[in-house]
Amino acid sequence: MVHALEHLVVRHNRRLPSPTGPSGDGAAAARRFDAALMTAGFKLSGELLERLSGFAEPTVVETAVRTLATVRELVGDHVRHNVYFVDFPANVPDTLDFWMTCVAEAFREGDARADAVDRLSAGVLDLLTLPSYGRYRHTYEEMLAAHDELIAAAGDRLTVLHPGRDADHEVTALYLALAGSTTPLGEEHLRDLSVLAGHCADGPQPETITVRENRAVVNLARLRTGAAPLLDTVTDVLRLACALAEGDVTLREPTRFRALPRPYRRALLAGLDAVVAAAPAKLADVSAHREAWKRLGERLHPHEYPHWPDAAEVFAVARGERTVPSLDSRVEELLGRGDVTGAAELLAAAAPGRLFRAVDRLLRGAAEGEERDAVLAAVERAAPEVSGRVVLSVSEHLRNRADGRRERRVFVNREGGAWVADDTRPPLTDSVRERLVEVLDAETRRRLPDPGHLLIDPDVLDVALPLSGRAASAGLGVLPRGSVSPVGGELLRFFTYWREATRTTDLDLSALVLDEDFATITWLSYTALTDVEGRHSGDITEAPDGASEFIDLRLGAVRGTYIVPQVHVYSGEGFDEVAEGFFGFMLREGEQGGRPFEPRTVRMKSDLRGPGRVALPLAFRRDEEGRWHAHWLHLYLRGTPSANRVEEHRVSIAVLLRGLFGRASLTVRHLVALMEESGARTTLWDGRTAPDVPVTYIGLERPDGLAPGSRVVTPENLRDLLPA
Repeated sequence: MVHALEHLVVRHNRRLPSPTGPSGDGAAAARRFDAALMTAGFKLSGELLERLSGFAEPTVVETAVRTLATVRELVGDHVRHNVYFVDFPANVPDTLDFWMTCVAEAFREGDARADAVDRLSAGVLDLLTLPSYGRYRHTYEEMLAAHDELIAAAGDRLTVLHPGRDADHEVTALYLALAGSTTPLGEEHLRDLSVLAGHCADGPQPETITVRENRAVVNLARLRTGAAPLLDTVTDVLRLACALAEGDVTLREPTRFRALPRPYRRALLAGLDAVVAAAPAKLADVSAHREAWKRLGERLHPHEYPHWPDAAEVFAVARGERTVPSLDSRVEELLGRGDVTGAAELLAAAAPGRLFRAVDRLLRGAAEGEERDAVLAAVERAAPEVSGRVVLSVSEHLRNRADGRRERRVFVNREGGAWVADDTRPPLTDSVRERLVEVLDAETRRRLPDPGHLLIDPDVLDVALPLSGRAASAGLGVLPRGSVSPVGGELLRFFTYWREATRTTDLDLSALVLDEDFATITWLSYTALTDVEGRHSGDITEAPDGASEFIDLRLGAVRGTYIVPQVHVYSGEGFDEVAEGFFGFMLREGEQGGRPFEPRTVRMKSDLRGPGRVALPLAFRRDEEGRWHAHWLHLYLRGTPSANRVEEHRVSIAVLLRGLFGRASLTVRHLVALMEESGARTTLWDGRTAPDVPVTYIGLERPDGLAPGSRVVTPENLRDLLPA
């Protein structure tokens, strides 16, 4: 069972658990393993290579097979990436010439000819009906034969795998890290936590589980092993019921509850009764999920358990038989009477986190003088009780509320759906904003542990703090929304892959080129296969066995300031419905050659899982000195039900980007500066020899040679940098 979980350790931590097996001379097998990894852009660290060499060859081979499967999937090399034009990026035709060729070929074929004549006589000819359009016309092997071998380059990605402890220890450590995370986990990480919780239910547990979704997943594992679930709100019980029904523990989507075994019903009702008996005021939380509680009551049958009367009160509130004012309604009542001070005091006492989230509104509604000072005083008193993630989120918000700002607001929900609206809020005065920022910075500084000697990779300083795990997709080389990272190389190549589940599905990869004012210069898509900037690999319109599309750009030829890759759902299943879907980009030097997809040139690969019909994973911006940078978005636009095309979304994307690029995210640089103010010694990592003393290393990749006892923070565990 532990071996089945090793892939999670490799994927999350880039560590390979120490295998179990007899010792022997496995040096040759270890070197072959290392060479195979390098074809996928990975490599064994020197210490790991030495450790594996001490095992018998069969043990090394078995470990290699498991690990290679994991890293190939991580980089997107577990599927076959074919292209429509066999020798892409060479010999891609002009769009109209290509379409005319498809029409001409249709007229040379019997049944297709008759159909094409009928359609042309009506004045319309659909490209999708042409037999040579949108379907591969050569095998994967024929495509490989049309391309030379990739020439190795110094800039190729090389992700190093480091040695871990035994599998039991590594799996347990990963479970504790995910379960005890202070930020909500993304969808994939939450699934991984569910698997790990089932395995680790009888082992060590986190001291605290602050994220409620995490707690629901852990509670499910505890319940199945006979342990008492951890419950301190009525909503904890509802989330656990959703987990039992294999529903949505985030409560964003309705769960279809089903009949439960009597022991589970008793556990839920007993937990509910204990929570309400200890704090009857918590009944106020029921109204937020009234319909879910009514549906759950039909499955739990609380009337069969009269010895738990407080549990029955929950369902009475849900049915409207008993009225309990919610905290929100009490706050709204106070604000309706103009009592801003009372609302702030109530929130500070009952829900400090909600006070922080409402502070902008309260300050805008407060009169200058005593009322505004009362709100600020409430915030200062409540600060120690608020989670570090919320403190940092409000700090970021305030830094983007400079006096006199009148910009459009960008809203992003928890699924990555994005939209724009006019910002009609009056500004906060500089004195108020600066006072709050000082309070929040002081609170953050107080909570940050002493890092000792900080060793910093300069490229990590502009990585946004992961204030929510949902601000990034799962994958390789993925950074949180709002991050900025440098981009090198001469060729930039985007790729997308999808495999439909039940319906014919056509996803389209496109790239929009904008000038410094976000006006359109050009685009590359199935309607514009070639331009000065680059080439499109051709349109694939169905993917029962999987399909890929590519865009190749020469960065030196790009005429604009922004490059915006995007994936459109033209028809069929959405991003949340396809069996598999991902996006990524590669960087190459001019004459490297190679196949359209070369795993060791992949810099980023992320899953496509989100609402809407248009995906915007990231954008690229050229600065005044001509250097390119990736700006991470992880956004989804609603789009239209079908036939989404880059031409139709140019304006909405430009408006969205203008709003996004006007905001500043809180980055690693911010926390490093606060640690330096507290006396931490900082050294910028130059990629050479590491110090011979333990350090706290923060960077994009873990380097070799760190002294024992060093703490390592990379994008995979960047959430650990946030204060609790």
